[in-house]
Amino acid sequence: MTKKELNRFEKLLLNRKQQIQNNLEDRANNAKGLIEDDASDEGDLAFLSADNFTGNAIAQQQIGELEEIVYALGKVNDSTYGVCEMCEEDIGTQRLEVKPFAKYCIDCREIVENAPKK
Repeated sequence: MTKKELNRFEKLLLNRKQQIQNNLEDRANNAKGLIEDDASDEGDLAFLSADNFTGNAIAQQQIGELEEIVYALGKVNDSTYGVCEMCEEDIGTQRLEVKPFAKYCIDCREIVENAPKK
C-alpha cells in the first residue's frame, strides 16, 4: 500500500470515527431530552420505549464499529494496516474501500465467518 493510500484510509477512518462519536453524543443528548419531557399518556410511553429500544440497538452497533475503527487506527500507527490478521497477505484496497477497518482479506473473512462459534 502506498503512503498516499494509507493516508487516505486513515482520513476515512478518522472521519467515520468523528461521525460515530457525534451520533452517540446526539443520541445521549436526545435521550436526556426525552427523560426531561413528560410523557402524557400510554401512547407516548410506548413510543418512547420503542424509540429507545431501536436507538439502543443502533448505538450498540456504532459502538462496536467505533472499537474496530480505533483498532484499525492503531494498525495504521504500527504499520500493519491493510494486512490480513490470518494469512498476513495484503487485504486489498477494494475491500478496504468497502470496509476500511477490515481485519481479514476476503478469503480469510469467509473462514472466520463460517467457523463454529464457541
